[in-house]
Amino acid sequence: MKKISFLAIIPVFIFVSCKKEAAVNIIKEDPYSFAESGSIDIGDVGAAEISTYDPQTKRLFVVNNSTVSKIDVIDFSNPSNLVVIYSIALAPYGGLVNSLDVNDGKLAAAIEAINKQDAGKVVIFKTNDYSEVKVIPVGSLPDMITYSPDGKYILTANEGEPNADYSNDPLGTVSIISVGDNYAVVNLDFSSFTSSQATLQAGGLRVFGIGNNFAKDLEPESIAISPDSKTAWVTLQENNAIATINIETKTVAKIFPLGFKNYNLDTYKMDVSDRDNIISFNNKWNVKGMFQPDGIVIYPGDGVPLLFTANEGDAREYSALTEAKRIKDITLDPFMFPTAAVLRTDAQLGRLNITTTKGDNDGDGDFDELFSFGARSFSIWNGNTGRMEYDSKNELDVKVAAEGLYDDGRSDDKGAEPEGLAIGKIGNTTVLFAGLERADALALYDITNPYYPIFMKVLKCGDAPEGVLFIPQDKSPTGRSLLVVSSENDGVVKVYTTK
Repeated sequence: MKKISFLAIIPVFIFVSCKKEAAVNIIKEDPYSFAESGSIDIGDVGAAEISTYDPQTKRLFVVNNSTVSKIDVIDFSNPSNLVVIYSIALAPYGGLVNSLDVNDGKLAAAIEAINKQDAGKVVIFKTNDYSEVKVIPVGSLPDMITYSPDGKYILTANEGEPNADYSNDPLGTVSIISVGDNYAVVNLDFSSFTSSQATLQAGGLRVFGIGNNFAKDLEPESIAISPDSKTAWVTLQENNAIATINIETKTVAKIFPLGFKNYNLDTYKMDVSDRDNIISFNNKWNVKGMFQPDGIVIYPGDGVPLLFTANEGDAREYSALTEAKRIKDITLDPFMFPTAAVLRTDAQLGRLNITTTKGDNDGDGDFDELFSFGARSFSIWNGNTGRMEYDSKNELDVKVAAEGLYDDGRSDDKGAEPEGLAIGKIGNTTVLFAGLERADALALYDITNPYYPIFMKVLKCGDAPEGVLFIPQDKSPTGRSLLVVSSENDGVVKVYTTK
């Protein structure tokens, strides 16, 4: 037998010992234990709309439009003691800043023009010294910006909203910026689907702006990008649809109309009155909901892309087009609604806001169907086919009501109003975080099996949470998973961590 010296095996024992020590230092987290651990107030209405985090500098960058357009920079090295250390002034670049994202030490900001119908800008800054890297023209009213997971692309959803009298209605577009090609940009519109308008509308797509111009009517809102950075999905909120973007070929590949939710089903009970002096969820309402998603995220798994959407809902309100009316202010078809006189009272359907652009099926001036804004839920969609795989029904409203956080004054509109989403993995558990704008809260769901989400808990947050940001354990300054929630009505940024 060959002899092995004692000295020769010492390095082996040292190596094994180090590996064991490293394993011991990994923090085990309880995903149910998220609790507030820090906060900061950076302004009033318009502050703290969207946040993004740079792990290289341990800085949080936050939209602040409360007084002037700027980006506040927060020292995030100790998330329980947040301090603003700098502000990036954005007046030289145009109007309000709408969205932020960070990759590899570069901060990307989406900034609308002073005249919102003009082309917006994406401005790139270094995160270490805030110096300008590049200014890139994009479409009108860039509302969301995101880097692709591989960092090679920046995408913006450009809403292209009209002016008040609809005399200037720019195209809704998606901009694809190639980072490695000196930030070259391609702006995509939806005009190639104009010939499919009738078919798409039959499936639930809405085209209803003045002039009935298909490409101008579509308004991109939020973006999710596949883990391989090849495909993006964009919500078309007002239009009740999701578009698929092929990033490699820089083309719009598909548009999925999302259809409608039937509130007459038992599992979709909702509270429709803000004047009945009670929070009461019932299913006697012959009303449909338009999903109209705002936030969208993609489940970080392999196989079929699963899209999670926050079905907030939105109505167009311009001097030339105001689509919302209360049911008590419209005429109901007597055959479809034989108890119309009772339904139109404030305690029943009278206060509910519906669109006047849809529902008069025979054109006789009364409404045969009723369509309200949003679906008061989050949904899961097959990213390949557009098929719905899951809907949370009325659970968001029910859960926040159980916590005493449901705002009955919003029952006539969109309930708890889900808006922003984030997904994060804590240990072996994948968690969905859903911001609820009118409940001033977040709902947490275990989506480890994404086809069967399980409600976990509700967290109280600031007034009107807009930005929901998950920071994973390996990028966190504390070694624990963090959740950052920024709220646009009170300018408060809150941080939550696991125990």
